[in-house]
Amino acid sequence: MIYTVTFNPSLDYVVSLDGFALGRTNRTVEERLFPGGKGINVSLVLRELGLESTALGFTAGFVGQEIERRLEELGLHCDFIPLSSGCSRINVKLKDFDGTEINGMGPEIGTKEWERLSGRLEALGQGDVLVLAGSIPRSLPPNVYGDILGRLSGRGVLTAVDADGSLLTEALAHQPFLVKPNHHELGGIFGVEIRSREEAISYAKRLQTMGAKNVLVSMAGEGAVLADQNGERHQLPAPEGRLVNAVGAGDSMVAGFLAGWLRTGDFGCALRMGLSAGSATAFSEGLAAGDRIQAVYESFGKILGTV
Repeated sequence: MIYTVTFNPSLDYVVSLDGFALGRTNRTVEERLFPGGKGINVSLVLRELGLESTALGFTAGFVGQEIERRLEELGLHCDFIPLSSGCSRINVKLKDFDGTEINGMGPEIGTKEWERLSGRLEALGQGDVLVLAGSIPRSLPPNVYGDILGRLSGRGVLTAVDADGSLLTEALAHQPFLVKPNHHELGGIFGVEIRSREEAISYAKRLQTMGAKNVLVSMAGEGAVLADQNGERHQLPAPEGRLVNAVGAGDSMVAGFLAGWLRTGDFGCALRMGLSAGSATAFSEGLAAGDRIQAVYESFGKILGTV
């Protein structure tokens, strides 16, 4: 079974405005509301690709109830732990202003609730897949991803981590199967600016020396690169298309990569499916539908000169 963990899920309120002025009343011309969170996004795209998963995490208050209701309507299997106090986040995203957004803090996770989630994760074993994605609430320790991977070490669980900064680096010692920074996050770890796929591959290899088995780096308009556990290096250019929405593109890439790998065991195919899923979401209003992902995947045959 595939499991995704979203510690701090949200309702994302995405709005379009004719203009924006500080200190004045601004009115929307278009608005959408949908459940968000990186792990949740991975689960939703996996479902579009024909793979079922269980979304784990925490919810609180009426917002948490609405998150679960909407996910159930989408057919996603959820096993969230309800928190006794606080309220799940509502994130406001200004679509027309270059990714400008206001993200909430989210509720505090108590010791008892954390132990309940830990108990569920302790039951994972051979053949299971676990995706840890996104930020964490302030109430959790900064090494929480590393702690989870440490507890699962040696159990045959395939693990993937999509996080930034110390959340990612603290997890590397436990040899996650996959990590997926974007090129800005990868550069931030080493204090450099990464401009090309060749540079990204070089620093991806450095993450491998720190423990990661496979490093997938998303690079927006430059495509993506992969340093795999067999010592091979892969890179693909971005497919042609109009950028509509960047939210969830990286999560879609994680889902596509895992779907490609689990079905074929081929890293080249996994990279191609990952980039196809990420790009298809970038070309869509929301998370990409399965047929849109497949269409982008097939378009790579023309780019690469293959069927």
